Amino acid sequence: MRLLITLFILQFTIMNQAISQSQDSNPAKDREDLPYRQIPDYPDSYTPETVAARMVDGLGYRYYWATESLRVEDLAYRPSEDSRTTGETIDHIYGLSRTIVNAPQSKVNSRANEDLTFEEKRKRTLENFEKTSKLLKEGDIEDFKIIFQREGNTVEFPFWNMINGPIEDAIYHTGQVVAYRRASGNPIHPGVSVFSGKTVE
Repeated sequence: MRLLITLFILQFTIMNQAISQSQDSNPAKDREDLPYRQIPDYPDSYTPETVAARMVDGLGYRYYWATESLRVEDLAYRPSEDSRTTGETIDHIYGLSRTIVNAPQSKVNSRANEDLTFEEKRKRTLENFEKTSKLLKEGDIEDFKIIFQREGNTVEFPFWNMINGPIEDAIYHTGQVVAYRRASGNPIHPGVSVFSGKTVE
């Protein structure tokens, strides 16, 4: 009898732990914690830094909803044999987000071999955009540089190249994700408004 009671208590404890872990890793809860579900309030004044930050905020909002609720079949979709898949396009955007966030910190861009899940890449990309926006508003845009190091040689570019390069490129590829997911049968949320930066859910 005592053994049965002990087994019952043990089973009850394991079940409670499983439920707790399930709640802690709830994808819906995790999504609520990600930036750019709604676009942040716009700054009080127009400066080069706040305008550039708002561009990144617009990118962050677009990316959030372009990548929200993607399925395995969406990530595997490619429009033609020589095209990137949606998943590979998201990999590229993540790489661009790393270059974008490095400029306001004057960090050298380097290639990283990271084994990340889609959800991890999505989270880091959104966090990179959020951090970039904050750094832009706190700094002087003339001091920001894009720095590349190749074979011992360091090359620097002004922030102008960031605007027409990685930022615009990330917007371009985010639009591709929107088009690809529509083609794979999972269109973007109909309540998304990139004009207002708000989503009717």
